[in-house]
Amino acid sequence: METLLIIFAILLVLTGLAGGFLPVLPGPPIAYAGVLVLHFGTQYTFTDVFLWLSGIAMIAITLGDYLLPGFLVKYGKGSRYAVNGANIGVIVGLFMGPVGILFGPFLGALIGEVIGGKSVNEAMRPAFFAFLGFLSGVFLKVAFAIYILVRILLVLF
Repeated sequence: METLLIIFAILLVLTGLAGGFLPVLPGPPIAYAGVLVLHFGTQYTFTDVFLWLSGIAMIAITLGDYLLPGFLVKYGKGSRYAVNGANIGVIVGLFMGPVGILFGPFLGALIGEVIGGKSVNEAMRPAFFAFLGFLSGVFLKVAFAIYILVRILLVLF
């Protein structure tokens, strides 16, 4: 039974890693669930400090992933059209493979700003910041999942 829980914990972390790239999966909470399964379901344990700090980091990264793109679009002088367009671009990009996932937020924000009345040149800055926000979120989520995976592997081996 313990072996199954270990496998399940690792699968959760790997799913959390995939969630770093796929916006439909909440990567950090899924990866953190792997830590909790391993800690509470097996003989392998983590320190309380690690559990608390990684839990706080998971919450901060998850919130940041939702708030950072909108904040950066606003910083890039974008409107709600850019924020909504970037969000739609993320969803539509999912169906277009890796290129769509990568450039969906940029194109969505660009199209949103154009619909909102800006010229293509004026819309480029908010679109770039939407793209930057998306990439920042991906980086943070992937880094967190890799860190969790390394910590789990260190405890197991």
